[in-house]
Amino acid sequence: MQWPSKNLSLIVPFGPGSSPDTMARIIADEAGKTLGKPIIIVNKPGASGNIGTNEIAKAKPDGYTFGASITGPLVNNPVIEKNLPYNPSTDIAPIALAVHQYNVLVVPKDSPINSLQDLIAAAKTPDAQLNFPSTGAGTVSHLAVELLLERTGGEALHVPYPSSPAAVTSLLTGETHFAALPPVAVMPLIKDGRIKPIAAVSAERLSFLPEVPTVAELGYAGIEGSGWIGFIAPVGIDAQIQSQLNQALTAALQNEAVQTRLHTMFMEPAASTPEAFAAYMQEEAARWTPLIKRLNLAEK
Repeated sequence: MQWPSKNLSLIVPFGPGSSPDTMARIIADEAGKTLGKPIIIVNKPGASGNIGTNEIAKAKPDGYTFGASITGPLVNNPVIEKNLPYNPSTDIAPIALAVHQYNVLVVPKDSPINSLQDLIAAAKTPDAQLNFPSTGAGTVSHLAVELLLERTGGEALHVPYPSSPAAVTSLLTGETHFAALPPVAVMPLIKDGRIKPIAAVSAERLSFLPEVPTVAELGYAGIEGSGWIGFIAPVGIDAQIQSQLNQALTAALQNEAVQTRLHTMFMEPAASTPEAFAAYMQEEAARWTPLIKRLNLAEK
């Protein structure tokens, strides 16, 4: 029987209006045209994305159910959490990396810190008492800063917040001194001058902040902090169907109108082969696993 012969379901492990949800809807609309069948979004939020990612992993591997997931459920949570009901290495087949959302290192507008070099120098000053917010322990906004501090020998206190807006507010009120946060959270404040960008936590300059240098070009290659989103399927999916899904999703990500919409949300399209996505997740695991263990974030 020709595939697809019916509608597809795309599970998103986060609620309506979240970044993964919005991205998935834009891509699904276009990819459905290529496949000739609608792709229906199914939101399964909860447990930091683990519930929905588990549903994707446990779905029938016939190609009619696949999903979009992120760094936490696919890379970090398996290290942090002791009894996950799925194993990304054995239960999930990568389809395609979709987008990067590289964090931006920012400071309040009146901060004496004006560059990455200033920040590193401040973090290495005895009794500096710097602190930084994140969107939660073990998230990219936390780990990216910890990796930078580890590489540079600096010190700063981590202060977890429940959301990006709360973390940004802590900068504006002076409760915290600097942060590495998702672009969608900081760009409006950068544009109106309330916070200053000092570096992109990426290897290449960001399309929406081309004048801001990257940590890599400033001498710290390998420090990347992306809240990436990728498409996955249950393991056991037919290789031909996996390839068809990849081609449809890749075509959508390369569509000019789609790219324009993604850029308005400060997402960098990053279509890939299943093999390249698998390799990237291994690279991320190598980057974050030792740090998660050193910071004692893993459940005992």
